[in-house]
Amino acid sequence: MPTHEELFQAKLQRIKDSHRAEVGRTALLVIDMQHGFLDKGASLALPGATSIIPGIQRLVATARARGIPVIFTEYVYATNVPCLRGDPFGPEHLAAPPGELTGFGYPSNNCLIGLGAVEGPESAATIEALAPEPGELVIQGHTYDKFYGTPLDLALRSQNIDRLIFTGITTDVCVNSTLMTAANRNYRAIAVGECMAAIHDHIHDACLQIWQNKFARLATTAEIIAELSSSTD
Repeated sequence: MPTHEELFQAKLQRIKDSHRAEVGRTALLVIDMQHGFLDKGASLALPGATSIIPGIQRLVATARARGIPVIFTEYVYATNVPCLRGDPFGPEHLAAPPGELTGFGYPSNNCLIGLGAVEGPESAATIEALAPEPGELVIQGHTYDKFYGTPLDLALRSQNIDRLIFTGITTDVCVNSTLMTAANRNYRAIAVGECMAAIHDHIHDACLQIWQNKFARLATTAEIIAELSSSTD
């Protein structure tokens, strides 16, 4: 009788076989690679997250070369959508009163749009190193789940896409929320863990373990590039 580990490895192989990145059926998601989370001086800058940029750049370049849709998401906060993501969970996203202290734990205009929109390190815009090209879809979401209240699902189904490559930040928050929704909507989720980051490594690793068990295929940058490069529409 097969051991538990043997059965688990057999399951992982079935997942890999059914979740291959294929031209014509796949989109690449670049989640929340924004100034407000990456720039030095931003109230919610993620330590070390800039190290994942080169890997994402390689995936974006390959996807564009192969005609794979590249979709960018941006977390945004607006004063006229006063959701819980601002108060109490993210006070940094709240509008900063003039002259008051800003930074982690304080209202700082982080990723604020609308009348309070800002430039510089708190900006909601995607960083220039991963700038969307004209015509590429940019999804702005007021929640961690980038399906909720956005046209993401419609955009994907309109193009007959049934599998998604996940990259971006943070692993445990916006990536996790969006990936779980995708899996529950029967999209085949492919998580490139080396192109994601979280505040704590153990939280990042825990997400990968949970996804691998029930929700997503784990893959490397090299594996995805090889699959896209060899796939035919």
